[in-house]
Amino acid sequence: MTAIDASQLVSDMLKAAQDVLGRKWPDAKDYAETAFIEIGEAIVFIEMQRALGKMSIEKARLHLDIQKNASKSILLTLEGLGLVAVESAINEALRVIKDTVNTTLGFALI
Repeated sequence: MTAIDASQLVSDMLKAAQDVLGRKWPDAKDYAETAFIEIGEAIVFIEMQRALGKMSIEKARLHLDIQKNASKSILLTLEGLGLVAVESAINEALRVIKDTVNTTLGFALI
């Protein structure tokens, strides 16, 4: 059993991204939800692999970076969302879960 609740992470990330994306949110919501579910699942996977001693900190960070880049790609498919807006939304989404994730994992993942 994991200590990190992926659904709570996703909920927190969506609220943060909504604030950043403002009036683009109605168009971005479904895409952001897909992207953040993937990030949440990646974090839970990292937690499980670390607990089993199967993933180094470096690999954990790389795994999260891959998911962040995939999320950028998903959100950039939306017309009218530029790279700066997408990166800002992802960064804010991760900022709101940073303390919870890093404390639970015992190292700075985010």
